[in-house]
Amino acid sequence: MADDNLTTKDLLSMYEKMFTIRKFEEATAKYYAMGKVPGFVHLYIGQEAVATGICQALKKNDYVTSTHRGHGHLIAKGGDVKLMMAELFAKKTGYCKAKGGSMHICDLSLGIMGSNGIVGAGLSISAGVGFACHMENKGQVCACFFGDGASNRGTFHESINMASIYKLPVIYICENNLYGISGCTRDTMNITDISIRATSYGIPGIKVDGNDIVAVYNAARTAVDFARRGGGPTLIEAKTWRHRGHWEGDPDNYRNPAECQSWLELDPIPKFAKYLTDNNISQKEYLKEIEEKVANIINNAIDFAKESPLPEKSDLYTDVFA
Repeated sequence: MADDNLTTKDLLSMYEKMFTIRKFEEATAKYYAMGKVPGFVHLYIGQEAVATGICQALKKNDYVTSTHRGHGHLIAKGGDVKLMMAELFAKKTGYCKAKGGSMHICDLSLGIMGSNGIVGAGLSISAGVGFACHMENKGQVCACFFGDGASNRGTFHESINMASIYKLPVIYICENNLYGISGCTRDTMNITDISIRATSYGIPGIKVDGNDIVAVYNAARTAVDFARRGGGPTLIEAKTWRHRGHWEGDPDNYRNPAECQSWLELDPIPKFAKYLTDNNISQKEYLKEIEEKVANIINNAIDFAKESPLPEKSDLYTDVFA
């Protein structure tokens, strides 16, 4: 871990963002188990360094397309945890007024083009967003998050092929946590590194440790700078690990316990905390203050969600075309 472009303020902000994602997801798991969060939930615990590192390299007016496991991407881009939690609780004050739920939150004012319950759908959306950025020529880019499973879908090829032809300013981020639901990448593809697929499109491919936030940021900054200069897309593969099952409630009996334990020891949050203290960037006491601040923010978000009203029957007829 090392980067001269990151100030102490940047690094501590990144730690706060990572910790916010972790505490938000832990609270989501708790209230989902209590029956307060309806629908399906796919938690981002363990992958916080990817979203935070990528979004650190973006500007506020840049765009993000997300996935069914999208809470981390939204928070990293600046999403309001109060509105997110209210949406998860199916309350009228949520981002989508309780009509999106966990898998379909969006905030166009922040360039968040929506999380998506359809595997690989964000890839196609990113091509459209990238085309708009290219035509408007304002220097904006789009970060497209997707998983290893989505890299085997046709939308992966179609989107990256088009982006490479027209040199669209899209950064493709494959969060390779090694499992698409219960299928391991060892059994679902004949390669070890998804990043090598970039050669098929004549674009840069970068493999990075997805649990090393500074390494993720460095890869993102390189790709973002390349895109802003008109160089076109880059495929970044971040090797990471989801700490919980594919969905909340998944028995997760398809992963080897020893493999799980080896990855849990690489948890990106304590890893980053150690980097900050070992390099005299922060004292443990200050990190503790950040963690307490985040805990209060999440508690306030939970209270906001609990106290917010449920939608009314008449709301079924709003925000629709006909």
